[in-house]
Amino acid sequence: MKDQKSPFIRQYVRASKSPWDDSSTILLLADVVDKQKLELGFTNYIYLHRDSVGKALGISISNVLLEANPEFSDKYLEGVEMHAFLLMHIEEITKFCGLFTAEFEQLFMLKPGEYFAAAEFHWLDILENT
Repeated sequence: MKDQKSPFIRQYVRASKSPWDDSSTILLLADVVDKQKLELGFTNYIYLHRDSVGKALGISISNVLLEANPEFSDKYLEGVEMHAFLLMHIEEITKFCGLFTAEFEQLFMLKPGEYFAAAEFHWLDILENT
């Protein structure tokens, strides 16, 4: 994974435009233009932003997704808004991350379906207790 460039995880080579002190992103959702060639489009995207030790800081979403979900305040989401947005798109995210199962499993030690099934319960709990 380290030797090949992947659209799934990206270590920054220059400063991010995000409001966080992040050093990498994980692509949780993008448009699949060609599944065979794994060609991606970025009209609809969700990136998870992480700091230098891998801590999740927040997500960034495309302007198209923000326009389609006007109840959210900004293209950069954290906390309750982040969890709510991820829950709204969890099926799409799970399916997309399935394209990168090996890389996903190296990062999270679970397959995408297993990870997001557990995450769904946890994120719902966060929203219910806020």
